[in-house]
Amino acid sequence: MKKKIFIAAAVLIGSHLYAQKSVPANSGDSTKNLDEVVITATKFPIKQSLTGKVVTVIDQQQLQRNSGKSLTEVLNTQAGIIVNGSSNVLGTNQDVYMRGAAAGKTLILLDGVPVYDASGISGAFDLNLITVDQVERIEILKGSQSTLYGSDAIAGVINIISKKGGAKKINATANLAGGSYNTFKGSVGLNGTVKNTAYHIQYSKLYSKGFSTAQNQTGVNNFDKDGMDRNAFRANISRKINDKFSVKANTQFSNYKTDADAGQFKDDADYTIKNRNTVMGIGADYTLGKSILHFNYNYNKVNRIYLDDSASRGGFSYYSKGDYTGKSHFAELYSNIAVTKHVDVLVGADYRNQLTNQNYFSVSSFGPYASTPLSDDSTKVNQFGAYASVVVKDLKGFNVELGGRYNNFNKYGNVFTFSFNPSYVIKRSVKIFGNISSGFKAPSLYQVYSEYRNPAQALRPEKSLSIEGGIQYYKDNVNIRAVYFSRNISDNIAFFSAGAPTYANYYVNADIQKDKGLELEASIDFGRVTVNANYVNLDGRIETKTGAKDTTFFNLYRRPRQTINLNVGIELCKNWNMNMGVQSISKRYEAVYASAPIEMPAYYVWNLYSTYSITTNIKAFVDLKNITDEQYSEVYGYNNRRFNFMAGVNLNF
Repeated sequence: MKKKIFIAAAVLIGSHLYAQKSVPANSGDSTKNLDEVVITATKFPIKQSLTGKVVTVIDQQQLQRNSGKSLTEVLNTQAGIIVNGSSNVLGTNQDVYMRGAAAGKTLILLDGVPVYDASGISGAFDLNLITVDQVERIEILKGSQSTLYGSDAIAGVINIISKKGGAKKINATANLAGGSYNTFKGSVGLNGTVKNTAYHIQYSKLYSKGFSTAQNQTGVNNFDKDGMDRNAFRANISRKINDKFSVKANTQFSNYKTDADAGQFKDDADYTIKNRNTVMGIGADYTLGKSILHFNYNYNKVNRIYLDDSASRGGFSYYSKGDYTGKSHFAELYSNIAVTKHVDVLVGADYRNQLTNQNYFSVSSFGPYASTPLSDDSTKVNQFGAYASVVVKDLKGFNVELGGRYNNFNKYGNVFTFSFNPSYVIKRSVKIFGNISSGFKAPSLYQVYSEYRNPAQALRPEKSLSIEGGIQYYKDNVNIRAVYFSRNISDNIAFFSAGAPTYANYYVNADIQKDKGLELEASIDFGRVTVNANYVNLDGRIETKTGAKDTTFFNLYRRPRQTINLNVGIELCKNWNMNMGVQSISKRYEAVYASAPIEMPAYYVWNLYSTYSITTNIKAFVDLKNITDEQYSEVYGYNNRRFNFMAGVNLNF
C-alpha cells in the first residue's frame, strides 16, 4: 500500500511540475552542468563533459538548503551512498557504504588530502568530526580510484572541500538553530581577502540531549537519553606571493563526547565515548611554464576513549576503558602539465606514515582482562607511491584518460593499479562513457599488530577491479545519467574464528566479494520548480572456497538492494523557497551472531525544508524530518529519529 502511495505521489508531483515555467529556480543539482569544473576526477581542474569518470557535485546552494542536517545526512541522499547511522542518535558511528562496499573502502579526502583514523579496525575517518557549515562543496568520485589516491579508494572517494577566503576584506557569518531532542547548533566565522592573503576562520557548536540509542523492549520507559556535545574549529589561510607562487596552511580541531548503550536492546547509563581530532596541513603551488607543481603535507591525529564506569550494568562488564590513538602523516608532490590544448599529463608521488597507541582494560564476571598494548614505537607502517596519468580531451568529442600507480609497503610488498576511462560526446548533448580501473586497501594497523593478527601468514592488501559503463543526456534544463557498475574484490580481509581445540581468532585473506548494480539519476528544471531523483539497484555476493567446493551467498548486510531518492524544489516567491524530499529504502538483512540473518522491513521517510530571506543578509529556515513519524531501524536493536525538526537563521554581514 505504501509503495502505491509513493508512486502516485511521484506521478502527481511530476504532472504538476510540467505546468510550472517561469523564473529559474536555484536547483544546485549535482549533475546539472556538464561544463562545471571539478578537481577530484583528475587532480587538476577539468570540465565534467571532458571526463568519463562518474562525478557528483554537492555545491554550496545544496549545502545551504541542508542547514539543519549533518554531513552524513546530506551524503545519505546521493545515488549509490548509504550512511548507516545517519538518522540515529547524534554521535552514533557512521558507516559509509558506496555502491555496497564495506566501511573503510571509501576514501575520505579533506581538501584533496586523505584523512584516516589509524587506530580503527577499518581505518575509516569519523565524519561526525566535520560540520556542514564549514564545507564549501563536496565532490564524489565513484569507481576504484587508487591510481590517483592510493589505499582505501576501492569504491571511490569523497572529497570534502572546506570554505576559503571571500572577495571582501572582511565578512562575518553566523548560524543559530534549535530543534527536537533539545538540540542546539551554532557557528560564527570570519572570512575575507586582504591584499594577496585570503583567510577563513570558523567555530561550530552542536549540543543535543538525544534519545536512547538502544531500543527498549522491557515495556518500561526507563532507558536513559544518549546525547552529544561537539566543538569544531577550522582555519584556512593562503597567500599569493607572486603570479607564479602561492602558499597555504590549514588547521582543524574537533572533539565530541557522546553517550552510548551496551548493545542491541541494552541500556547503559554510564557508557561514554570521547573523540578528539587534530588536522594540520601546509601546501604550495608553483607555476612553471605550462606546468603547475603542487606540494601538500598533512598531519592527522585521532584519539578515542571508550569509558564505562558501570554504576549501571547494561552488559556483562562491570568496568571497561579503551584508549585508542592514531597518527597519520601524508606528503605528496605532483605536477600537471598542459602539453597541448588537447593533452594533459599528471605525474606525482606520495608518502604515508601511520602509527597507533592502543590500550584496553575491563573487569567483568569472568575477572579482569587487559589486551596486549600497542605502542607507536613499533606499531607503524609506511607507504610510498608513484603515479602518472595522461588525459586526452576534446578530440572531436573523444576523451580518454590512462593512468597507473606503483605502491610499496614496508609490511606488505608492492601493488600496481591502473585506470582507463574513455568517453565520447555526441552533438554536445549525449556522453557515452566507460571505465575500467583497479584499487587496493592496505590492512589496518589493528589487523596487522593487534592480538588478532594472523600468527601464520602476513596479511595482503585487498585488491579490486571496477568496471563502469553508462550514458548521460544533458540538454537545456534536463540531465539524465544511467550507470552500470561491477566490482570484484579479491584477498578480502575477514575475521576468522577457529573451533576446538584452539578457539583462536585472527584476520585472514579469504573470499572474493562481487558487487554489481545500476544507478539512475535525473534532474529537470521547470523554472520555479526543479526535480532531482535517483534510483539504485544493488546486488552483492561473496564467494567462499571450502576445499574443492565454492559457496556463494548474498552478504550486503545493512545495505538495501533498492534505494530511491526524490527531491522537489519550489520557488514560492522571490524570497521563499521550499524543498520536499522522500527516501525509499527496501528490505535489508542484519547479521546476527550464531543465528540466521534478520530481515529488516522497508521504509519511507518524507522530509520538508523551507527557507525565507528576511533581508539580503538574514535567512530563516525550518527543516522538518520524517514528517509522517515513520518508525524504523537502520540497525537492528537501535532507535532512529521519529518526527523531528530544526529551525534557525543564517546571518551574513
